[in-house]
Formats: sequence, structure tokens, C-alpha cells
Amino acid sequence: MSDNLYLQTEHEPVRDELQVAALKTTGALPNELRGLYVRNSPNPQFAPIGRYHWFDGDGMVHGVRFRDGQASYTNRWIRTAGFERERAEGQALWTGIMEPARRKDLPGGPLKDTANTDLVFHQGRLYALWWLSGTPYELDVTDLSTKGPQTFGGRLTGGFSAHPKVDPRTNELVFFDYSLMKRPFMRYGVVSAQGELVRYEAIETPAPHILHDMAITERFSVLMDFPLGWDLAKLKEGKRRIAFDRSTPSRFGLLPRLGTAADVRWFEAEPCYMYHTVNAYEAGDEVVLLGCRVKDLIPETQDTTGQVARLDTIELVPHLYEWRFNLKTGATTERQLDDVATEFPRINDVVQGRRAAFAYHPRVAKRPDLMFDGLIKYGFGDGSAKQLASWSAPTGWFVGEASFAPSDTARGEDDGFLVTYGTNAREQQSAAFVLDAKTMELVSTVHLPRRIPLGFHSYWCPKV
Repeated sequence: MSDNLYLQTEHEPVRDELQVAALKTTGALPNELRGLYVRNSPNPQFAPIGRYHWFDGDGMVHGVRFRDGQASYTNRWIRTAGFERERAEGQALWTGIMEPARRKDLPGGPLKDTANTDLVFHQGRLYALWWLSGTPYELDVTDLSTKGPQTFGGRLTGGFSAHPKVDPRTNELVFFDYSLMKRPFMRYGVVSAQGELVRYEAIETPAPHILHDMAITERFSVLMDFPLGWDLAKLKEGKRRIAFDRSTPSRFGLLPRLGTAADVRWFEAEPCYMYHTVNAYEAGDEVVLLGCRVKDLIPETQDTTGQVARLDTIELVPHLYEWRFNLKTGATTERQLDDVATEFPRINDVVQGRRAAFAYHPRVAKRPDLMFDGLIKYGFGDGSAKQLASWSAPTGWFVGEASFAPSDTARGEDDGFLVTYGTNAREQQSAAFVLDAKTMELVSTVHLPRRIPLGFHSYWCPKV
């Protein structure tokens, strides 16, 4: 077994694909729960070359389909161009982000586009996405097989980052793209409800930074520019290393949905980093953004207790946070809303871009690899954030991102269910947990046919 934390125990990869029609459940599944819960995961098909980073693994999706009180399971590799090249040669060819590139002749460049990070469901199409701005790969919603890359008629000439947003009112798909290597360092795009790429704008930024998420309101898109990028001193020595610049402010760019690069208005805030937003909305003259903020991603004094989640030199201590951008004065106000470390937040996507009353956050476990030991439901009714309820995973189990699945007869924002995967490495078991989103009580446990590794992001595809 590898001594890398992200290749063992709950993270240990699986090597095959399964399709199981009927799964055993504990507790009755609600008949009004109809759809597909699918999660993306890094899962290397071959032993990595050199040091492995959790972000490196080949993409694999795990899906549970709910219908008529029954559940079925399917997992599939995402068959990207890089995956197929390595499969044909029977070995790993690309090095990961912890190693220098060893070959210059590989298609797509020195890093393999794995499509291993996020998923988005838009107008009946399911796309797998990569954190470093790659090509969206369409997956068949019936069996999760890979249909192929999506370039929107050849108009997508750059990348497509993880975490695009679907506007539930217009059905537009809003996304961004970034590059650490060449200008433009950022692009912004909009795909119409008809699936046409109608906006793809180069956004000029002063320097290349590692970015990850964005947000939308009813009228605006919110882009982010955090001071995490190349260590300039090392670059002068011809070496590449990531550094966090505490002297440079964070920047948030607001632009109208179909605006141009000239329309971007930048707001500054305290230096920080954020992997994932919760939501954004308009409140009078302000745009309000909620997210899971990390104050210092690479602290000068590193934690040695083993109680803080780490990704190489990066420490993950994220807290629920609020920024307010005043469109009249240009001022930014900001505040931390909770002291509990949480990440991978989700809301009911029906209220994406409007003020959400609730959000659901996995709770970061106190251990050196990133795992979640439960879920917290936040309420935002009076302008503050309150922990309304929580659910702890069974002893020995760790869970992942929970997607909100609306009830067929939903009348309120939290009228529905949360679905998440859990894994117990000691017992070599995994399950899909279904919770009542109102009460955070466990409704049903769907027992998966084998252990699956912990992974990244999930999506609820209704009624497919």
C-alpha cells in the first residue's frame, strides 16, 4: 500500500466498473425521490509517476439512480483522451502537479486533463469538468459512459473550469476559464439555454493565479482573483512553486451576465483564498457573496498536530464568510459568519443567484487528509448565519458533498432530501445516505455493492 494519504484507506482507488440493478436499503426510500445522484472522483488507473497529489487521479463517476422507492448503482471511468492514451500503452505517461513534466510529446500538454473534479447538468446533458480548466466531457445519463468532448460547435477554443453555474430562471450556463501559463489568464463564458456558446470573453488580470469557483446573481456574474500563484523568487531561479502572496488583496470582478471585458468592475478585499462559493445575490445597492474562505492557505508556520487537513503545503481551514460589494460606493465589507470549518457547500439549485434561506455544508474532520465527518444545515433568515441542524456520520464513516434533491411535491426551499456518499475503510463498505433536508434526520441508507473512494463534487440530475 502507498504511504500517500490520498491513495489509501478511504481514498484507495477502485479498479473496475460495476452496474448493479437493485441495491439493499435500510429504511424505506421515498417514492418522491426520483433522479440520479452522481459524484466525480480522482481514481488513478495506473500507479502514479513520482509524488501523487489528490488532484491528479483519472476521473471516475459513481452514480445511484432513485426510482419508485428503489436504487441502482453504476460507476464508470471518464474516458478522456489522456485516459485512453494511457490505457492503450498500459501505464501512466503523465506526471502530476507535484512533479516536473518528463515528456514533451503528450497530447494536451504536460498535465493530463482528467475531467475528475466537478459535474454539471444542463438542458439534459451531463458534463464532467476539470479543476485546471479543461475540456468538458459529456456523459450519458443512462449508463454514465463517456460520449466525448464538448466544444460547443468548435467555439470553445480554451478551457472550461470546474464549478460553472446554471441559472434556474434563464437556463443559461455561466462559466470561466483560467491559465497559469499564458495570456489571457482568465476568460468568461455563457452558454445559452439552447446550448450555444454566446459569450466567450478574455478578461485581463495582472498576473496568473490559481482560481476555482465563481458565482452568479440574477443580473451579474462574480469572478474571483485570489493571490495564489507562482512563487516569483523561484521563477527567477527557473523553478516553479506555488505561493500565497499576503501583500496582494483579493479581487472580485462583477460584470453583467452578457457583458464584455470592459464592463468588469473590480472590488478589493483582504488577502485570502476560497475554493468554493455558497451563493450570491443582490440586495439593494449591494451584491452579497457567501463562500468558504481560507484566511491563509500556506501559513508561514505549518501545523504539525495532524488535526488540520492538508493538500501538500496547503492547509484547509475554511469558514463560512460573507462579502458585500456596494455598487454605488465601490466599498467592500466582509465578515466571518461561523467558526466551524466547513467546505463543499451546496444549496437548493432552484434559488441559485437569489438569496438562499439554507445551505448544507460538510464538516471538516480533524485529521491530516481532507475528510468530512458530518453535515451542517445553515439558515440565513435574519442576515446572520445560524446552525439550524446537523447530522454526524456513523462512527468510522466519512462522507462527501451532499446534493439537494427537491421533493416532487416541494412547497418550500428545504422541502426535499440531501444525498451523499459515505465510506468506511475499516469495514470496506460504502453507502448513499439520504437525509430529510428539513430536519437533517437520516431517512434511508442505500448499501453500495463495494467500497468506493472519497471524491470531489456531486450533482443531482432530476427525473432521469
